[in-house]
Formats: sequence, structure tokens, C-alpha cells
Amino acid sequence: MWLPLNTLCLRSRTGCRGSVVAALLQCPRHRHANVSPFSHSAGRSAQACKALLYRTHGDPSRVVQLEDVDIPPVGAKDVLVKVLAAPVNPSDMNMIQGTYAILPDLPAVGGNEGVAQVIEVGSQVKSLKAGDWVIPKDAGLGTWRTEAVLAENDVISLPNDIPLLSAATLGVNPCTAFRMLSDFEDLKPGDSVIQNAANSGVGQAVIQIAAARGINTINVIRDRPEFTQLSDRLMAMGASHVIKEETLRRPEIKELFKTCPKPKLALNGVGGKSATELLRHLQVGGSMVTYGGMSKQPVTVPVSALIFKDVKVRGFWVTQWKRDHSHDGRVFRTMLDELCSLIQQGKLTAPACTEVGLQEYRKALDTAMQPFTSTKQVLIM
Repeated sequence: MWLPLNTLCLRSRTGCRGSVVAALLQCPRHRHANVSPFSHSAGRSAQACKALLYRTHGDPSRVVQLEDVDIPPVGAKDVLVKVLAAPVNPSDMNMIQGTYAILPDLPAVGGNEGVAQVIEVGSQVKSLKAGDWVIPKDAGLGTWRTEAVLAENDVISLPNDIPLLSAATLGVNPCTAFRMLSDFEDLKPGDSVIQNAANSGVGQAVIQIAAARGINTINVIRDRPEFTQLSDRLMAMGASHVIKEETLRRPEIKELFKTCPKPKLALNGVGGKSATELLRHLQVGGSMVTYGGMSKQPVTVPVSALIFKDVKVRGFWVTQWKRDHSHDGRVFRTMLDELCSLIQQGKLTAPACTEVGLQEYRKALDTAMQPFTSTKQVLIM
């Protein structure tokens, strides 16, 4: 049974955010043939759209169902959008499993990222027009659906001349990479950054953004049968060095640091021993920023690193960054403009993606849960 929309909130350890997820179960009505798709809304009655819904937490491949979802009409400050593409991210899966830091009240529509095209605008909408591409400003809007009615203030526009997959995957990983390269150390051309999980979506964005800034990247990945092919792909993106995790503990790492300076910044998406090894190679006074924990192991910091190297151990969550800066949209706008400029110049590309039709969502969810997944699953609406 559907919950009233005014009971919905996004639960977190810091409280409830009803305004952001007022659209969690909103999908627009099918328009009649004689209604212009580019007109202002006149408050017509709602019907339904297709959405990937979950009513309980659990295994995503079991609890997520494709359903018709009823919604209210477009309001004066709302926009009707057609969702074009939406990726399947680890945070989406964690949210469905019930293990993420923020959780929507159930039932909920899955997906926190994606790109949509504005079809219709409310009579008081000023910043958007029909034809614009938009992405969510924050998590929790529920992007795994064909259409949606969203508040004007919950989305932000992108140029519609960038590749679809770049737009669909822009809001989380590239933003995370951009902020971590910008906010923790004063990196200049010629400086170095070391990262694990270098083949992840964040890792690939770090490589490309750093290369555009003239910053060296030392990229650590787990050993695997296709290591050489993956290494070649990362090098083609602009990686300075690609090494296996065990290399961090071997004498040859000293040879690497004869060709580039020790890193000022370490980016940790794994945790456990991998994070400890990154710390060992930081410059004195450098920073390690943790943004993920794929190993599900705690980060252990040697006392010597704190006393003798004065390293800084920090954390980053792009959702919190967006909320901290929601009062001033100019900062987010500036970041998106810089990222889109890199995309338009061919300096930032989407991670390797597999496009999956909405009807085949189970295949996408199953694949996304597999270890060593080399491509991001993207639902095409």
C-alpha cells in the first residue's frame, strides 16, 4: 500500500530530510496526444510511469520490482522530466540493502544518479526550460524510472551536447574526484597523488582530472588475469603509473619515486591493509582521504605515521558536501561547468559502461553485485 507523499523522509544519522525526497514516488502522467509536451502545466490529473521500486530492504535482485507508479500533477514550481539514463552505483545497492548512511522510507524508487530531459515546466519555473538536460542535486530522488515530476530546486542543468553516458554518470564519481583533488591539499603541476581502487569510477575520474591539471597519479589495482589490459586502459586515460597492490610492499616502489615525487595526497576507496600501505608512501604532512571501504576492513593508521610524518587522515562523502553547499548553488555550478568543459574537450570520459534496458534490470543488478566488475551498469529508459 502506498504511503502518502507527505510522510516520506530520507532517514539518516543526522535526521530527516522530507523536502529532498518529496519526489521519491513521483512519476508523471502519460500526456494526451493533444497536449503540447513543451507547455506550462495546467494542473491536469495524474496517471502513471514505470519505476524500479523496493518495498523492503534486502538483496537488490530479489526486492526490486518494475511497477507502474501513480503520481500527482506538475505543480507551479515543478518540472516534468523524461529520464534518459541512470547508472547502478554501489551506494544504490547499499541503500536497497539497508546498509547506507541515509535511507528513504519505504516503498522507494531506486537510483540516486542519472540524467533526464525536461519535457514540461510549471508556470513559476524560471531556471529551466523544455529540452534542458538535468541531474539531481542530491541523493534520494529515485532515478530508476521512466519519467518524474521534480521540484525545480532539486535538479541542476547540464549542456545537452555532451555524451549521454558522461551526463548520466557525472553527479557522483567525477564530483567526488574533483572535490578530493581540490579541497585537501594544494596540488600543483608536477605533484603526485596515490590512489587505490584506481579502476573504479572515482579512480578513473581522478586519473583524468589530475592529468588535465598536470598532476602525476600512482594508481594501485588488485592483481587479476587481465591486469595488463586494464593497466594499458588506465595509462591511455592519463595515468602516470599503474601498479599492483603487492608492489607497494616491494623494493621497486623506491625506483618509482625516483621518477616522480612522493605523493602529497592519498585517496582510499578500499580500507584495510591497502589504506595502510598508501599512508606509508605519503610525504611528511600529506593527507589520506577515505571515500569508500570496498574491503569492509577498518583503516589502521600506524602511530609512527602520525608522530613522525604528521599525516592527516580525513574522510569525504559527496552527498554531505552537496548538502553543506546547498545554500550557495554557485559552487556546485562552477564545479559542473569545469567538469563539462573537460568532457567537451575530450579530457574526461565516462567509465566503461554496459547499457541495459529497463526491462532487463535484474541482469544489471546481478552484474553490479559481482566482484571485479569492469563496467558500470547503466539503465537506459
